[in-house]
Amino acid sequence: MSTSAPDLRHPGVSSDAGVLESRLIEIPRATFADDYWGRRALLSRGVSDFSDLFSAAAVDELISSRGLRSPFLRVAKDGATLPTSSFTSPAGVGATIGDQLDDTRLWRQFHDGATLVLQALQRTWAPIGDFAAALSSELGNPVQANAYITPPQNQGFDDHYDVHDVFVLQIQGTKRWVIHEPVFDAPLRDQPWTDRRASVAEAAATEPAIDAVLEPGDALYLPRGWLHAATAQGEVSIHLTLGIHNWTRYGVAEQLAQVALARLQDDPAMRSSLPLGEALPDDEVLERIREAMVAALAEANPNPGIERTRRTQARPAPLGPLAQHEAMRNLSGSTNVQLRAGLDPTVDGVRLHTRIGWFDFSDDDLATVRRLLDGAPLTVEEIGRPLAERLLAAGALVPAHG
Repeated sequence: MSTSAPDLRHPGVSSDAGVLESRLIEIPRATFADDYWGRRALLSRGVSDFSDLFSAAAVDELISSRGLRSPFLRVAKDGATLPTSSFTSPAGVGATIGDQLDDTRLWRQFHDGATLVLQALQRTWAPIGDFAAALSSELGNPVQANAYITPPQNQGFDDHYDVHDVFVLQIQGTKRWVIHEPVFDAPLRDQPWTDRRASVAEAAATEPAIDAVLEPGDALYLPRGWLHAATAQGEVSIHLTLGIHNWTRYGVAEQLAQVALARLQDDPAMRSSLPLGEALPDDEVLERIREAMVAALAEANPNPGIERTRRTQARPAPLGPLAQHEAMRNLSGSTNVQLRAGLDPTVDGVRLHTRIGWFDFSDDDLATVRRLLDGAPLTVEEIGRPLAERLLAAGALVPAHG
């Protein structure tokens, strides 16, 4: 059972180029970082062949054969999202959950002009999961993947903006994208376009920044806040949207505030009551509170909180229970093992934090764990059988193949 990430770069690219530079943009990574990331839209023509990631056959398999439930798909028509009940039903004996996808209903909705949106494909389609994990690692931000399947000459959504950056990958067919600059720069998650409908509609009537038809192999980068609407042309269009859930300075500020407030909980002076009969602080008390908060903020470290949050935003590489059981049953001193991919491990003292929990180690074991963190496989004999079995049983260690 291999859990190492495949090489998703284009053949022939330099060894230091990742999937961003080799498959999504036609300019150097440094130029993208300096001139486009979070600032400007970028259209890259014929930058990659995305057929290894997704296809029409994948759409049909997911909808008709995988038993997906409603959170993994939504349906849009004429700018509105249709109710879940219009495309779900129980799946018969032994699978009577009422919100499973109904392929017949979905076919009828699609035939009638609706756009099908397969959501969170990083969880349900392995090639996209591997690609999203690689891109997330490079960008330092979580990545979610959706697919939009639109009938000819139809548009799923009206002009709007997203509250996260996106990469659009055209898979099949063609789609016209009309893009305008933001009416509200760098919106946060709780600042959706619906709060600015009038401004969005007004801006959408002006000259666009980009008006282009995307063909298979084209990629488009849109920073959050950029307005866009897309219409399929003369055939069915399939595109992937890779949503980048950006860490922001405001997000760091939130973490700082949480750490500072936690520190103030330990201060008896801050826990004391306001004077009797006063519901509001007077100027002197308010100033003391401000001074205490400033002092707490000056000493606050947001990084542990950011790391904890980041670990909850993605999952580690897949783990097959039966394959893992077989590996442990046949374990020998010469068995090569490695840390499971996607654990997002960090060491704090003698504790290893991961996406599947934390582990405390002795100094000797921690030295071995640090060798595993370097990524190279080790034999069970090199690790020591007790430590190897402990980490295999916890799902942190997996057999190494290749």
